[in-house]
Amino acid sequence: MSENQNIEWKESWRDEYLKWICGFANAQGGKLIIGKSDNGRTIGIENSKKLLEDIPNKIQSQLGIICDVNLIEENTNEIIEIVVKPYDNAISYQGKYHYRSGSTKQELKGKALNDFLLKKSGKTWDDVIENRATLDDIDPNAIEAFIKAAVISKRMPFIESETNTEIVLDNLLLRENGLIKRSAIVLFGKNPCKFYINAFVKIGRFGKTDDDLIFQEVVEGNAFQIADKTLEILDKKFLISPISYDGLHRIEKWEYPYKAVRETIINAIVHRDYFGAPVQISVYDDKIMIWNEGKLPEGFSIEDLKKKHTSRPYNPTIASVFFKGGLIEAWGRGTINIISECIKAGLPEPSFESEFGGISVKLFKPYTEKYLTEKGLNKRQIKAVFYCKENDFITNSIYQTISETSERTATRDLEFLTEIGLFEKVGEKKGTKYKLIRV
Repeated sequence: MSENQNIEWKESWRDEYLKWICGFANAQGGKLIIGKSDNGRTIGIENSKKLLEDIPNKIQSQLGIICDVNLIEENTNEIIEIVVKPYDNAISYQGKYHYRSGSTKQELKGKALNDFLLKKSGKTWDDVIENRATLDDIDPNAIEAFIKAAVISKRMPFIESETNTEIVLDNLLLRENGLIKRSAIVLFGKNPCKFYINAFVKIGRFGKTDDDLIFQEVVEGNAFQIADKTLEILDKKFLISPISYDGLHRIEKWEYPYKAVRETIINAIVHRDYFGAPVQISVYDDKIMIWNEGKLPEGFSIEDLKKKHTSRPYNPTIASVFFKGGLIEAWGRGTINIISECIKAGLPEPSFESEFGGISVKLFKPYTEKYLTEKGLNKRQIKAVFYCKENDFITNSIYQTISETSERTATRDLEFLTEIGLFEKVGEKKGTKYKLIRV
């Protein structure tokens, strides 16, 4: 038996080890072994009979749980094994909550404690009652706008003639025993920031670096208003709309696929942690990044977002109302739609990253000669980039042919493109290929 995240060794018993038992009970359970040193050497205990009586009583009286406490003989020494099972309800020790994470124990505080207690209670953040709120904090105009959208989406046609705000909120599960939930404030509140100070979106236009902020905007309102206003402000102030003509008809397009940007913004609003930082949208010359504080569901990875996956929204009540209002088209397909819209528009595949305590989505512009020149590429290398864009990959020999250069120069150029993160090297020796990736 070795020490790991579910097993802890202690040389002798101390009452403070009740914290470790508390931590095991709040996590996945585990074993506390009394009579072993940190390196796993069995040293045994002396007062085993007394401990067999005292420990179970202390666990029950101070933690309110029951554990198996076993006396084991090992190498002619006696040790005590305390087997702790995981508990569905939160366990505290002297009013504090401990949790076993990896091979360490931590005392939960602040947001971590709030998230833990919510999880143990079977609730999510948006499903909790907002005791400070009343019906006066709900905007009737927002309710009316939602009813129209829900009828058009054909997902709640029965509320078309409903005029009672309380009934609408009850149908959407946004009240409990007549009390307003947090989700109702976020979705239909007159001023959500009054309750959740960071319930807004911040948009910034940047130059060459993150330090070069040119101008910015703040978007406030309820979740539906924020979604609409953010798209409108991006269109009018932050993104350039390429213009073309079909005969006499003027056609304006977005720099990025409208559906991809819209889906990304809605995802950020629905999945964000409303106790964390505001949603942040950063617009650059060559990309746009939408970031929201929060984390992926347990067991999910970034790669899972790129394929069909189950829908497990961080704020399921908010997500449900967005779906019924027609803003979310299909469960679990948002990120897939973002990718497909970008590829369909001829843009590089967007990136999804877990960073800065949240999730970011980056949408990229197509490569342009101006952009590549600014990155330090010469004409040969730029030609190689466009070749890769059309043909998926390039080899050293192909590079020599299209650039009319030597093998040595081709190798040097390709190594440079790989070093700056523009190309990815695949394979070895004669089978080596270079594929285009995004900076």
